[in-house]
Amino acid sequence: MAKVVVPYAEYFAQTIQRMDEEGLLLVTAGTDGKPNVMTIGWGTIGSIWARPIFVVLVRHSRHTYSLMEQISDFTVNVLPRELAAAASLCGSRSGLEHDKFQEAHLTPIPSREVRSPIIKECVVHYECRTVDRVDMLADALVQSVREQFYKKGDFHRIYFGEIVASYADENATQRLSVEGQGRLPSLP
Repeated sequence: MAKVVVPYAEYFAQTIQRMDEEGLLLVTAGTDGKPNVMTIGWGTIGSIWARPIFVVLVRHSRHTYSLMEQISDFTVNVLPRELAAAASLCGSRSGLEHDKFQEAHLTPIPSREVRSPIIKECVVHYECRTVDRVDMLADALVQSVREQFYKKGDFHRIYFGEIVASYADENATQRLSVEGQGRLPSLP
């Protein structure tokens, strides 16, 4: 399927919906070039500093965090509904111990503008260059959020990635639509 350039906000609603449901796939690579994929459920797209920005959150304890600190780019990839099980797998295993691409039957392929690859099977892709990163301030966070999401004190680093390329499969709208899409069984 051909991938066509789209305005970064073209699939905003579908991207946020997929993130809320099964998650999106964040891909980065270390200085050794080996890619890693992680499911993300928190982030957003918007305009900051007069630039299109994808904001993603990664905990310091994650393998992805160390890779995000090595290079200053990443991709965010939107899975079609029929591959929801891949998001579950990529969100439950560490890239230090598993080849999540192989286990989830996903294919990393070169991106157009950044070093980190995209995922061939995904239908929408955002290539991002990190323009800022900040650590969450525990004392500034509302207590109810700290208690619900950070009981162990494992706070996130927030990455601001300028979207330097966005593109999608020609049939992305149909593949992301709710109607007529069933869920497949989970991956082993």
